[in-house]
Amino acid sequence: MSYRIRFTREAKSDLVRLYEFLLAEDINAAFRVLEAITKGLEFLKRFPFSCRKATEENPLLRELLITFGNAGYVALFEIEDQQTITILAVRHQREEDYF
Repeated sequence: MSYRIRFTREAKSDLVRLYEFLLAEDINAAFRVLEAITKGLEFLKRFPFSCRKATEENPLLRELLITFGNAGYVALFEIEDQQTITILAVRHQREEDYF
């Protein structure tokens, strides 16, 4: 089974912000991070329940860890139903929080 992934407006904005930051610092790293995020999303489409729970209160709110270099990225997502995952936010692991 494969889930459909959709992004909130905020999550899309996060991805643009993170990409533009890397693009200004290291163009090669910017391209590699796109590959890492794409690979992570492919995993998420098939195995969303293998990702860690973001809260104890809502077992469908989870976090995907995306390895990249010494740190990486974290995508906050919610399993909406048996077909849909919604990415709510994306941040670098060294950032304070999602919002």
